[in-house]
Amino acid sequence: MRLGRYQFNRPVALAPMAGITDRPFRVLCKHLGADLAFSEMVTSNSALFASRKTQTRMNHRGEAEPRIIQIAGGDVAMMVEAAQLNESLGAHIIDINMGCPAKKVCNKLAGSALLSDELLVYKILAAVVKSVNIPVTLKIRTGPDPGNRNGVTIGRIAEDSGVSLLSVHGRTRADKFLGEAEYETIAEIVQQLEIPVLANGDINTPEDAARVFQMTDAAGVMVGRAAQGNPWIFREIKHYLATGQKLPAPDDAERASVLKWHLQNLYALYGEYSGVRIARKHIAWYCKGKSHAADFRQRMYRLENPQDQLNEIDVFFETQGIGVSSPMPQSGMESSSFRNESRLLNNEPVGIAS
Repeated sequence: MRLGRYQFNRPVALAPMAGITDRPFRVLCKHLGADLAFSEMVTSNSALFASRKTQTRMNHRGEAEPRIIQIAGGDVAMMVEAAQLNESLGAHIIDINMGCPAKKVCNKLAGSALLSDELLVYKILAAVVKSVNIPVTLKIRTGPDPGNRNGVTIGRIAEDSGVSLLSVHGRTRADKFLGEAEYETIAEIVQQLEIPVLANGDINTPEDAARVFQMTDAAGVMVGRAAQGNPWIFREIKHYLATGQKLPAPDDAERASVLKWHLQNLYALYGEYSGVRIARKHIAWYCKGKSHAADFRQRMYRLENPQDQLNEIDVFFETQGIGVSSPMPQSGMESSSFRNESRLLNNEPVGIAS
């Protein structure tokens, strides 16, 4: 699969998720095997470009190529402006959101609400593709509702507009995240189009990924919610696809050290006050299913500063039968390349790691 100057063999991608796929999480998932990592959606409303939230989402300092920024909106001129701005800031690929089912997005005729207006879909895609010199990709659902799965039509519009890659979540807008994803429509889209398609929806294990490849013949797969608290899923999927064998799950030492790296970079990106609060959901995901996890989460909600969070993580994992003394033991993140990425994320100078 070729995407601009980038080439992949059965890529495994991190799906764009609002409030989740920020810069630290993208860097982490790429380090653990994700071939592509899509940013959380950035508004196309130019009045919000200077806001702290939008500035943070458009910042991909230190992130390995390709850097993919997803933009959302329903106004053609605004989408063009947003695409050009993000290209000027160093994005290598622009992704357009026509898949989000959230009310606050759809009520503004954006996200998956656009699937009901095929003419507007064409106008946005054609204008954005023409306005930038980098690949444009598109994320959709299979249609507005189960009675109107127009994913094939939207896919043809995308291909005719010059879109380079299509990602398809196997649910309609009306489905939200209920029920099970269906892959028949994705398989039909793959069959009808020449551009590559990523299959998305309910890919929770390496076996799921292999099954979806077989069912859809997609060029790649996209993982969303299953990566929350489990960034190792990317290396596990790729290993399984290559060998047919399952990797062992990360041990508690690696889980703790990766979690602490993740939190330290959240604090650096958002500042201590916001970073501590954003970290809470990630901590809960990383520790899901562990002994005494419920009590641990309650303690975390009461903590107000980074060091207390990090200390409590040490204590928690010691109760799991290990001790955690260093921030990043045995995860592979002690490599010089990853330390350089960490320094960039923290706005520190990059040099040769000692």
